[in-house]
Amino acid sequence: MDHLNRRNFIRNTGLLALSAAVPLLGLQGAAFQPAADVYDIVVYGGTSGGVMAAVQAARMGRKVALIEPGSHLGGLTSGGLGWVDVGDPQTIGGLAREYFHRVWQHYQQDAAWKWEQKHHMPEQHVPLPPNDQTMWIVEPSVAERLFNQMTTEAQVTIVRHERLHRGSGVSMKHGKITGIKMESGRVFTAEMFIDATYEGDLMAASGVSYTVGREPNDRYHETNNGIRPLPLPGRFPEGIDPYKIKGHPQSGLLDRVYPGWGGKVGEGDEGVQAYNYRLCLTNIPENRVPFEKPADYREEDYELLFRFIEAGGMESEFFKTALGGSFLKLDLLPNGKTDTNNNGYISTDFVGMNHDYPEADYVTRERIAKMHEQWQRGLIWTLQHHPRIPEAVRRQYVPWGLAKDEFTDTGHWPFQLYIREARRMVSDVVITEHTTLGKEVAADPVGLGSYHMDSHAIKLFVSPQGFVTSEGGMFVHIPAPFGISYRAIIPRRGECGNLLVPLCASVTHAAYGSIRMEPVFMVLGQSAATAASLAIDRQTTVQEVPYDLLRARLLEDRQIIFNR
Repeated sequence: MDHLNRRNFIRNTGLLALSAAVPLLGLQGAAFQPAADVYDIVVYGGTSGGVMAAVQAARMGRKVALIEPGSHLGGLTSGGLGWVDVGDPQTIGGLAREYFHRVWQHYQQDAAWKWEQKHHMPEQHVPLPPNDQTMWIVEPSVAERLFNQMTTEAQVTIVRHERLHRGSGVSMKHGKITGIKMESGRVFTAEMFIDATYEGDLMAASGVSYTVGREPNDRYHETNNGIRPLPLPGRFPEGIDPYKIKGHPQSGLLDRVYPGWGGKVGEGDEGVQAYNYRLCLTNIPENRVPFEKPADYREEDYELLFRFIEAGGMESEFFKTALGGSFLKLDLLPNGKTDTNNNGYISTDFVGMNHDYPEADYVTRERIAKMHEQWQRGLIWTLQHHPRIPEAVRRQYVPWGLAKDEFTDTGHWPFQLYIREARRMVSDVVITEHTTLGKEVAADPVGLGSYHMDSHAIKLFVSPQGFVTSEGGMFVHIPAPFGISYRAIIPRRGECGNLLVPLCASVTHAAYGSIRMEPVFMVLGQSAATAASLAIDRQTTVQEVPYDLLRARLLEDRQIIFNR
């Protein structure tokens, strides 16, 4: 069995984490040597979903530790994703609704407006009732301040700068986690654990079944999974030569361009949709940090951008209308700032350079994240200053720089790479496109999804016509909000009885394109903590928590779990 097939076999049988961490087997039933920090519930990962899980557990009277490997709470919501994708805001209840109500309250204050006069922001969604008003647009620093505020009020113990020892950091006995060890040697024990990371590291180290990449369509009888067909005409202009020297195949392909898409349409692979940083930019001179030419800048890294322009890509109807004539999606936030996101197929996404990230060690992940930062810094400098960029385009972007009063401890660059997908658990219930499209209904919902199935590009390759194009992009409309099964956020029966996984849930690649939105993670985090607390009350596993009891408590706490 070759290496790739072995990895696929191990992953599909749920043994991947154990095979990569053999010392874990020797810890089954063993006690950790260091004195442990003892809690009722430990939440690993200070993402937005992790914060809501910790706050909910604390409000239910539990002693809670929220462990964040980095410095900041809030994940992407405070890490640059200030123009929050939510779908239908009326599907978001509980602590998430409370959080976005606090955002609204903040911007009702005159003092909140430092760089411009207080004014109405054209939000993405229609307003909710006045006593329940929300705002889905927020500056990163404000977002983080509100997360810190909620955890402080709930008296959650915050532990920063502690990373799970992924090789031998999970102790288990009788199918339950008894403790987790950090790289520093610090140990945490609890009755219940919640993995609220984007990567699913605690889940993987606990021996729980999971997958990475795209399932083949025939596995769950889907139509939107696996290798995707060519994008719609006009999105990638015909004529972009794929070779380092135009017209000379012997010169080799441009970096990041594959000779083909690697299989047949609908077949699975290990590709994950592209990552990027959501940048907080401003054009207010007093608060702007200009982009400088990166020291390691390589013009050839942006050859695809130059050739896109030279091939007439900016003149296409898709670029001028759907993309607004811009290579950057500059969504406005208060105080003259933006949430700057990818916009189309030549933009801030570093397509194809993240496929190793989900399984990589910490050092490799940091290297991949740095590569993404270097790519985006160079891209924006190129758009602002490079002579091969039309002068009108340079004038369009040169006023923008990083916001000086954001991310002040990381050089004004976001602390969080946008991990759009990584590992995904494989549980007794796997949510597929059949649920998102309304063909199947969850019997035990603990939250709702309402965003369309959205995947960014996965691979650049040479089309049959001999030009550069991409595959993996997807935006499939769903007919109505759908329920997310409780069994999709807990492991299979018999695998781990005291772990919940609200972010890397049991969802196919296709359906995850809808569920992966930050407000949904917040909802699922709260629901996971509720179930964990009820399991403690009943001294049972998460798999044995009665759904009727869980549903009653979720509704009591204003969660919205049924489509109205």
